[in-house]
Amino acid sequence: MSLSQASFDAVVDLFHDISGIRLTPAKRPLVEGRLQKLAQDKGVRSLDAYVHQLLDEQDPMEIVRVVDKLTTNETYFFREPQHFEFLAQELAQHNKSEPFRVWSAASSSGEEAYSIAMLLSEKLGANGWEVIGTDLSTAMVSSAQRGLYTMERARFVPKEYLKRYCLRGQGEHDGQLLISKALKANVHFSSANLTEKLPDLGRFDVIFLRNVLIYFDPPSKEAIVRRVIQLLKPHGYLFTGHAESLSHLDHGLKAVRTAVYERS
Repeated sequence: MSLSQASFDAVVDLFHDISGIRLTPAKRPLVEGRLQKLAQDKGVRSLDAYVHQLLDEQDPMEIVRVVDKLTTNETYFFREPQHFEFLAQELAQHNKSEPFRVWSAASSSGEEAYSIAMLLSEKLGANGWEVIGTDLSTAMVSSAQRGLYTMERARFVPKEYLKRYCLRGQGEHDGQLLISKALKANVHFSSANLTEKLPDLGRFDVIFLRNVLIYFDPPSKEAIVRRVIQLLKPHGYLFTGHAESLSHLDHGLKAVRTAVYERS
């Protein structure tokens, strides 16, 4: 099934209004592919008819499903290891009188948040820390809460971490791993839209805002960064993706190394 130009434009506008992300024409095959299953589930024979029905009915649950489908969520454990090396160095200097809090602001299916949690547990022990993961997609939040992954996504997890924090799947779950309940106890996930007013999440020592700004135009990037760093403690650190730069944005942060910024 294919989309007419008018239907594609309507989906792009709808997705932009909700997420702040503007899909480019190059994303048209992706949009068609991901909407096809939704159209089939609704018993609609064409994508154009599905989009017309979506816009006509304005069903909130169906719109959520569309946003979930169109959100890119490819990730894996311990992605961009330089950040984890930097974080390990900072944890060695942490004053343990206060809980160390980290926010995975675009947590997708949870691999980033659980990677952080493994490192915090190693350096600080079983308690005295917390990881918050948020994502636009409710489906990804549910997946992260479940904590079930293919072994392929864990290819960069140190073997000793796999033994301590993961359970190997058997039978129907062969080739998968499940995050242990002990690690999950200090990791919490919820839905949040970075382009809107943020929920009350508290203040953080470190915020991971990685590989999400690339989807926004400069004004939106600046607004997101300004909104996010309000939750960063003084002298706390913001991590961005290594392919992302804040150099042309007004944010008041100090770059301390590649893709690492400190709040004064």
